[in-house]
Amino acid sequence: MSAPAYHPHWIAGAAQPARAGERRADVYDPARGQVVAQVPLADAAQVEAAVAAARAAFPGWAATPPLQRARVLFRFRALLERDADALAAAITREHGKTLADARGELTRGMEVVEFACGIPHLLKGEHSTEVGRGVDSWSELAPLGVVAGITPFNFPVMVPLWMFPIALACGNTFVLKPSERDPGPSLRLAELLAEAGLPAGVFNVVHGDRAAVEALIAHPDVPALSFVGSTPVAAQLYAAASARGKRVQALGGAKNHLVVMPDADIGQAADALLGAGYGSAGERCMAISIAVCVGEATADALAQALAPRVAALRVGPGDAEGTEMGPLITAEHRARVLAYVEAGLAEGATLRVDGRAVQVPGHADGFFLGGCLFDHVQPHMRIWREEIFGPVLGIVRVPDLDAALALIAAHDYGNGTAIFTRDGGAARRFARAVQAGMVGINVPIPVPMAFHCFGGWKRSLFGPLHMHGPDGVRFWTRMKTLTARWPEAGPAPSAGRAEFSMPTLR
Repeated sequence: MSAPAYHPHWIAGAAQPARAGERRADVYDPARGQVVAQVPLADAAQVEAAVAAARAAFPGWAATPPLQRARVLFRFRALLERDADALAAAITREHGKTLADARGELTRGMEVVEFACGIPHLLKGEHSTEVGRGVDSWSELAPLGVVAGITPFNFPVMVPLWMFPIALACGNTFVLKPSERDPGPSLRLAELLAEAGLPAGVFNVVHGDRAAVEALIAHPDVPALSFVGSTPVAAQLYAAASARGKRVQALGGAKNHLVVMPDADIGQAADALLGAGYGSAGERCMAISIAVCVGEATADALAQALAPRVAALRVGPGDAEGTEMGPLITAEHRARVLAYVEAGLAEGATLRVDGRAVQVPGHADGFFLGGCLFDHVQPHMRIWREEIFGPVLGIVRVPDLDAALALIAAHDYGNGTAIFTRDGGAARRFARAVQAGMVGINVPIPVPMAFHCFGGWKRSLFGPLHMHGPDGVRFWTRMKTLTARWPEAGPAPSAGRAEFSMPTLR
């Protein structure tokens, strides 16, 4: 095997050379359990260098007309299309997901780039003439300055693309702190931005762990942070950064429920649950991890339809033809998911499909786990209460739609949810009553398109603004409202007549 690659920081438009004595982390190929790269872990000085580069680049980039900023993004979009296969391969190599899933991730990220290319229209303010005699008023959206994004391992391309294209289009400069588990694709994004003509320093990448995150939180020249990760970290980051007066958008964990009504097409529901529960090995914040079956007969039919298909999932390397589910990201994460399976058994759930013994020929050291299917899951169990982030689907049995809604409302998380039914009235009632931020009706993973907003409720989102779409523009800008009066030709207004009452512009 060749020596591991080195993924450098990208600061001021260039890859940074390795430093003697720097802390590093290993990056694995999860399918083979082998180290394929090393990544430096930034300290406060390297974070400062990235912020300084972004700060120096901000005045020129903010003064660049929005149309010219959009043209850079148009070129970037074309380069993403050109290198799509190579980017998908890079995602699969370090994350483990299938190539088809990696291509889908890239496509959904590119949609946000396309949305950001419309920034000349999106930045248009409002204008009112004659709000008073000879007085006009209008609003403008101004960039914030140096902003930062902290992104998770499960979408090493899509989530960064949900953040920085809109931030850059709005005139900000950006520091990205990607996951240290699969950082390679983020470096390639930086290279493509430079090829597209983005000025040096406008986009920077610093790899790192908690020390880098804390340095960004503490930095006085970073007024806004966007984060995607677990709920405990999201809550801590939101509290710490907000206490320093920063604008924060922190997306946390999820426990997404899919309600199956008695009139649903069981085959269609099983198809949906198979992809939504086990796609990307369940390492998605929008994965369905709980099927809520209304009625015992519905649950029996769904379990009977699902069990043989879960057991037959083709588990293997993400770059192998025919693979339906790849490995988990690390050996540690695999052990964590296995602990949840043990907890489910210990607390009395029925394990209908046990994927713990799955073997992938030629990949004995890979971080593989087969699909697991639990039945008779109860709300007191950890496998219902906590986010597993793995290929584990649970079936909860409830008597009616009211009980299904109450079950979802009782959970701490409120990211996404879905209902499968032929009854329009039931679907309409569910959509309006359910306590979650994104709702699917006969759609298992209701991730909004780029021109709408992504975000959950309750402890799935900290901060008032969701990601991308109109909220993305609002988050990465601040409003300035201007009021102007221009004297008309003729004698100057009489002097010495100051007004001390509240101005009314009449």
